[in-house]
This record gives sequence, structure tokens and C-alpha cells, in this order.
Amino acid sequence: MKFEVTILGSSSATPIFHRNPTSQILNINDKLLMIDCGEGTQQQMLRYGIKYHKIDHIFISHLHGDHFFGLVGLISSMHLNGRTKPLYLYAPAEIREILEIQFKHSGTQLKFPIEYHFTQTNEPEIILDNNGFTVQTFVLNHRIPCTGFIFREKERLRKINKALTEELNVPQQYFQLLKKGIDFIDEAGVRHKAKDLTFEPDVPRAYAYCSDTLADGSYNVHLENVDTLYHESTFMHDMADRAKETFHSTAREAAELAKSQHVKKLLIGHFSARYRDLSPLLLEAREIFPNTFLAQEGETFLI
Repeated sequence: MKFEVTILGSSSATPIFHRNPTSQILNINDKLLMIDCGEGTQQQMLRYGIKYHKIDHIFISHLHGDHFFGLVGLISSMHLNGRTKPLYLYAPAEIREILEIQFKHSGTQLKFPIEYHFTQTNEPEIILDNNGFTVQTFVLNHRIPCTGFIFREKERLRKINKALTEELNVPQQYFQLLKKGIDFIDEAGVRHKAKDLTFEPDVPRAYAYCSDTLADGSYNVHLENVDTLYHESTFMHDMADRAKETFHSTAREAAELAKSQHVKKLLIGHFSARYRDLSPLLLEAREIFPNTFLAQEGETFLI
């Protein structure tokens, strides 16, 4: 099952040094989900071959412009390109007013419905639950209400051992029962245990997205053992006071969090415009958590 994230934007407040404001595309078994939608996201989609029509779910962490200023343009392009199926939008409640006033004054009547799910900023919640995965919010500590997101695969069925099932002439229509752990009884009345005719399923994976936040430890518990963590790292640690003042995090703080919560892989992003060269931020994080990578434009990471 495919589970990977492509970075469309890695800059903080403004586009600079060929870096765009925040946006990511998460691919879960060829279902595309967008996380945040900063200015220039459409151009990045064109650059990296992301199709408008494949995106049905968009998650907005908070309403600072570098995380959603590209949204009205993206929705307008979907409209102009003939979209009719619903778009599911998970965001703070004020997003409806922002979008509707844009469409009102441009005389735009969308050809498709927007299904809003307004995120809560006082407690975690499951905001999406389908056959393959769930999406859960958790509360971050920023200057305005802000949530993180955890995208988690569901437990999967066991895998068929084709060699053994062919040897025993197990009917193919019985495979689904074997996958669910139901034993097979052959024509002679012999019971063959499902666990012997199948393999263990892959361990479910999880991707956690930490948008803008003060690294105060309040949300750490939600990140225990996630496979890949994206965490904003706006500053290096010599600017920790500035990070606190602006309710942001440093590369060192992100790495310390990844280490303490036994994360397998760390992606850092949301870089301040003061850093043309990002290698010092990467080195700072890798001193504490070696399996750290820069979440830069065009990079795709397996979860």
C-alpha cells in the first residue's frame, strides 16, 4: 500500500529563495490528500504533476496566510476545470466566511459542493475515518488556534500464502475468510489453521504533521512511535527566544521531540526567510536525531 508525502512548500511567512509557503500532498494508496495550501500551491502542483481532480480532502492547520492563501485560487481552478464531485475541507470554522466572501464578490457559483468539517482547537478528534485510514487532530500552541494532524493506516487483513493454498486446493472464494483468521476445513474434514495459510499483515504506519507551534511538550503524547513526523523548524536554536516570542520551534527542539517520542523519521520545514542555506538547520537536528531530512520542494518521502 502506497504511503508517501510530497513537499510542495517549505518556507514560513513569505516565499523566498525558490521556497514556497507550506503545502504537502499525502498519497495513501493513490488517494491524494492536501495538507495546508499556501500561496503558489497550484504552480507547485503543475511542476510536480499533481492533478486537481485527484484531491478530494484538504486539511488546513490554521488561518495564517502562509498556510491557506492558495486555497481560494485552487478551488476556483477546480471549478473552472469542471469539477462536480464534493470537496471535503477540514479547517477552522472561519474558513467558510473567508471563502464565501471571495466567491460572493467575484460572482462565482461553484459547480461542486464544499463539505466543511470545522476543526476543534480544544481537544483531539477523529475527523476522517474510512476503509483504509483515519485522520486525527491534536491541539498545537500557536498565536492563533492551530491543529496538527495524524494520518494513520488501519489494521489490514492477513496475506494469503499462495504456495500453500494452491497445494491444498483452497477455493479462491475462501481467501477472504482466511485473511480474517477463519480456518479452512478440507473435503476430508481436516482443519487447516488460517494463521498457517497466511502471512502476518504489514504493520500500520502513521504520519504526523506538526504545523506552527511552540515546542512546549503539550502535544508530545500524540506522536509516540509515529513512522514519520513533519515538524516545523522555523529557526535555529540560537534564536530560541525569537521562536518562543513568535510561537514557533527550532530545529533542535524538533529533533529532541522526535528522539523522546521514538519517532522513526523526522522531516523539518517552515524555514525562516533569514536562512538561504538550510544545511545548518539540518546539522543542528541531526546532532540529536540522525534520521532527519529537510522537507524541501519536490522531495517525496516514504512514510
